[in-house]
Amino acid sequence: MHVITADQAPRFEFSGVEFTGYAAPSRGSGDLCAWQIRVSPGLVSEQSHTLDRDEIFMITSGVITLSPDGQVLAAGDCVIVPAGTPIQLSNPGQDAATAHVLIRAGFSATMADGAPVGTPPWAQ
Repeated sequence: MHVITADQAPRFEFSGVEFTGYAAPSRGSGDLCAWQIRVSPGLVSEQSHTLDRDEIFMITSGVITLSPDGQVLAAGDCVIVPAGTPIQLSNPGQDAATAHVLIRAGFSATMADGAPVGTPPWAQ
């Protein structure tokens, strides 16, 4: 069993979103990654990205959208994003939004302009 306490969870900033890393291969989970995102009010990601694995978002506070014309998701909502579906995160609300995100370990991301991201540090 691996325990990651709140003060041990690594934090990362990427494109205006704060990521708090929980489960990942480097933290004892060989098959699954989990993290929390905190999205500032009014944030709109510069460009979309895709992942090569399905990704699950469980919104815990505030509101977010995952595409420019996408449904506004609020606390208690869950969305499953199939592999290859463009994601462009935004927070149309006036308060910060948070969500827990789950994905199979070893995934790879690619930006809309074709730039490879690989596996980000919070999921390694």
